[in-house]
Formats: sequence, C-alpha cells, structure tokens
Amino acid sequence: MKLFSPFKLGPYELVHRVVHAPMTRLRSDDDDSPSTMMRTYYAQRASRCGLLITESAHPSYDSRGYVGAPGIYTQQHVAAWRRVTDAVHAKGARIFMQIAHDGRQSHSDLSWGNAPVAPSVVPFDTQVFTRAGWVPNSPHRELDITEIPLLVRSFKDAARRARDAGFDGVELHNANGYLADTFLQDGTNKRTDAYGGTIERRARFSLELIEAFASVWEPHQVGVRVSPSGQWGSISDSDPEATFGYFAERLNDYGLAYLHVIEPRVKGTETLQEGQSPVASGFLRTIFRGPIIAAGGFDRTGAEAILQRGDADLVAFGRLFSSNPDLPYRLEHDLPLAPYQREAFWGGDERHYIDFPVHAPIDAVVAD
Repeated sequence: MKLFSPFKLGPYELVHRVVHAPMTRLRSDDDDSPSTMMRTYYAQRASRCGLLITESAHPSYDSRGYVGAPGIYTQQHVAAWRRVTDAVHAKGARIFMQIAHDGRQSHSDLSWGNAPVAPSVVPFDTQVFTRAGWVPNSPHRELDITEIPLLVRSFKDAARRARDAGFDGVELHNANGYLADTFLQDGTNKRTDAYGGTIERRARFSLELIEAFASVWEPHQVGVRVSPSGQWGSISDSDPEATFGYFAERLNDYGLAYLHVIEPRVKGTETLQEGQSPVASGFLRTIFRGPIIAAGGFDRTGAEAILQRGDADLVAFGRLFSSNPDLPYRLEHDLPLAPYQREAFWGGDERHYIDFPVHAPIDAVVAD
C-alpha cells in the first residue's frame, strides 16, 4: 500500500504516511500545561518515523476557547511539553505543535472578563467550555488595527517556545473558524482597512503569522491547516475557490513543510455526508506545490485511494486514532479497529483516552 511507503517531509524521513490529526481533548492541568495523561496519550500513539500533530496550543491566556486546552505561553508550559516531545521521540516519531488563537469562539470568562476578539463583529452562536461547563459564547469585538502586531508577536513567541520544548515543527491553525480563518474568509471579515476587503488584504494576517513562524523555524518545519468550505464555527466565504486558491498560491512562496486540508464532508467530530468523496485536497493540489496532508473522514480504503490519485501525500486520522493507539499497525495489517467513544472526546479522565488495548507493541516497526 502507498499508505505504508516512505515519504520525506522537509528534513524528516517518514516510514509511513499515517498522520495523527490535531484533536482538542481538554485534559490539560489547571495551569494549561499538558498533563501526565496527555504525555501518555501522545507516547502511545507514536510509531517509528510517524508524524503526530498536537491539539491546539494557545499563544496567550486570552486566546483560549476551551478550559482544558493546553497553552504555550509560559516557561512552565515549555517544560511540560518537553516531557511530551521526549516521550514521542523515544518511540522514534516526529511531532509538530499546532498553534491557534480561538478568536470569537470563546467567552469573557476565559479572558479576565474581556470580550473575545475577531476581525469584525458578525454575531453567531456556539458553545464554549468554561469552568461552569458548556455555555453560549460571549459577544465578540472587532480588533483595532494597532492590536494586530501584538497578536503576531504572541504567535512568534509561541513558535519559539515550541522550539524550546523540543518539537520538530509547528502548524498554524488557519481553519475551523478560529481567528486566522475568520480574517481570511469574507463571511467573517468585513474590515475596510489593510486587513479586509480584497482577498489579498484578508490573507495578510495569516501570511504575517506564517512569516513569524518562519523567522523562528526553517520554513520546511512549518505547516498550515485550512478548511475550505468548512462549516465549523459558522465560517463562510462567498467564493471559497478564489479565496483558498489565492491563499494556496501565496503559500508556494515559503517552501513550507505541508498544507493540511480538512475536507468539507466533516464538521469537527461529525461526518456531514457519509460516502461523500474528498474534494478540497484535489482542488488545492492543482495550486499548492508542496506536500499535502488530507484530513476528514478517511478510512483505510479512502486513505489509500487519495494517495493513489496523487491528491495528497499523507493522510491524517483523528477519531480513529483516538481509540486505536496502534492505528498505523492496524491499518497496515488490516486488523479490526476499536470504535471511538464520543463521550470522551471533550474532556474527562483516563477512560476512553489512554486505556484502549493494542494489537501489537506500541513501538512495533511499521512496514515489516
């Protein structure tokens, strides 16, 4: 299977093309440091020369949208993440940190009573997780243009801390209606200044974040995640092909590690239409000249098919990885997969998180 053929991702030699997708699991310690549970979780899912991408880590205290999501804004976070990366590297795997500001998908309780921020005020309704449990999001406010350089600096500082924590690279979360995505798409960006209006100006914030990452890391250690035509976070664009086509073309200027594409057939942890074929990766493949990771609703057969078509180079699995720590081994040997447990997706304890059985030793060599 091509899924188990080698691939060179930037400076890294991968033995197989199964990628652990970023998944928000809300099990951090009270200070937003990754917990011992999280260290175990990532170590369990590390396979020799495989790639893991972490759940979103936040560059500042007020960039969070969920209690229990990890941070990367203090030295305590750096030390705790170092324990995660050391455990993953001990298994011979590579790990990238996804960095995200949740933007308007938040609540004032998560930012010292201040309103969440966005490029523009476009009312919407969602649920966010606070110390009081799941509650409606707070009304958000429009960012002043003078605040944007400070936000960019927070992402740069987070990328530097990720490097200090021993990661192999970083991924910008430019998807799912979080802050960078809301700048890019015109359903949420109604600005008339240098960060709004035309596609070129709407893409400016994201490109500044990428340049900030690339000033800390080599560009081939930086990835970007997008969700063209996605629905999570009430995001929308009047012409997604034009917007994401332009954005992908601009990404060619940087020599990035990869473009990570969420197929629109999924919305967060839900599959919207069973049996729908992937479309976004194929479209962006005609524009983006670097490696593409496809994500969203893939199984063994679908993953092999998109690789054989050449629309992607690697395939990310989320829900199936949550319940199958040895997923690469099971996929390679076509073994039964443990069903995922939705009640454990968003917070909880060790149950249905790090207690799933395995078919083989976690560090079994893939592709015998």
